[in-house]
Amino acid sequence: MKGICQTPEEHESVIKAAMSAMPSEGDIGIMAARFKAISEPSRLKILLALSAGELCVEHITKAMDGNQSAVSHQLKTLKDNRIIKSRRVGKNILYSVDDEHIMAMIEAAKEHLHHHE
Repeated sequence: MKGICQTPEEHESVIKAAMSAMPSEGDIGIMAARFKAISEPSRLKILLALSAGELCVEHITKAMDGNQSAVSHQLKTLKDNRIIKSRRVGKNILYSVDDEHIMAMIEAAKEHLHHHE
């Protein structure tokens, strides 16, 4: 049976492999914060809307059928976690995805929505 260590050497080898797969505690904290940021439904909706391209707050709000204050709050959380970025164009602030890796995870999750059907 795989995973059961027969000798002390195998035991140590398995532990070392598991430990080498783990980032630092600080990096784990950052990873957890980013997972938490994208797991909230309204922030996930924002990211899905931004997957179509750069949008201003008004466009995001309408796409989500939400209110601007709540959307702005969620945008701040996503920006603080370096998941999205913004740029000013005249009086408008345009938002876009800053971390394509996050979008790849979201796309993978979408692909698996009906995996067991």
